[in-house]
Amino acid sequence: MEAGYVTRTMTRDECALAVEWAAREDWNPGLHDAASFHAADPQGFFVGVLDGEPVASISVVKYDPGFAFLGLYIVRPEWRGRGFGHALWKHGMDSAAGRQVGLDGVPAQQPNYRKSGFELAWCNARYEGRGGASAPEDAQLVDLARVPFDTVKDYDSPFFPADRGSFLRAWLAQPDAAGVAWLEDGRLQGYGVIRQCRQGWKIGPLFADGERIAEGLYAALAARAAGGEPVYLDVPEANYDAVALAQRHHMHKVFDTARMYTGRPPAVPMHRLYGITTFELG
Repeated sequence: MEAGYVTRTMTRDECALAVEWAAREDWNPGLHDAASFHAADPQGFFVGVLDGEPVASISVVKYDPGFAFLGLYIVRPEWRGRGFGHALWKHGMDSAAGRQVGLDGVPAQQPNYRKSGFELAWCNARYEGRGGASAPEDAQLVDLARVPFDTVKDYDSPFFPADRGSFLRAWLAQPDAAGVAWLEDGRLQGYGVIRQCRQGWKIGPLFADGERIAEGLYAALAARAAGGEPVYLDVPEANYDAVALAQRHHMHKVFDTARMYTGRPPAVPMHRLYGITTFELG
């Protein structure tokens, strides 16, 4: 490795820099992603610095002693091909020693991830559509803020292999975002969040106990994107009902990712998972 290159934990401001780099890569992050990401694990973000200049980033967010999620793996274009990314990757993975690690990466990088012990669990597709339609009038659809946080957290827990309460609390409270819940007979049967991004709006997560509930939640969330702005939904392709939902709303696929894990993939209720929360943190 070149002299003058060091890898270390990011400061809070550098976390925002990594999200800015993600925007330059056309990953279209949310306007306030950095704050929610950092809340999940302030020690989980790393930067590669060459002679005082940040040139590479990676996040390996440790949710608990057994699980971490890797994202924001970026080397600035002018510094690629010199080993800076590989050194930072090793630094990040070393920080998660003893944990299972997940990631969402572009399919073309699957062979490289396999070399580091990752195996494919399923494929995701980002779909783009348009918002601005009228919100459905359904008594079961309520503002997510009306639902106690612990109720939302309990509903969320089967979809993720670790406790992500700190992240979720920040995610639900972020500015320029809205959450919708489906309450029936006093029981939470689905919820979703939409947040403003550099371009348009992203829905994530979108979890529902059935197709009708997912349809209602999607329509209520997409209606928050006024004026026909772009709306994005990151769909696990193993859930055929989720793919069908995107297609019914005339959404089109814009790119794919591969969900991969070290070790055996954790069990997830795929038939209820209609939209990934975020490719960066799982």
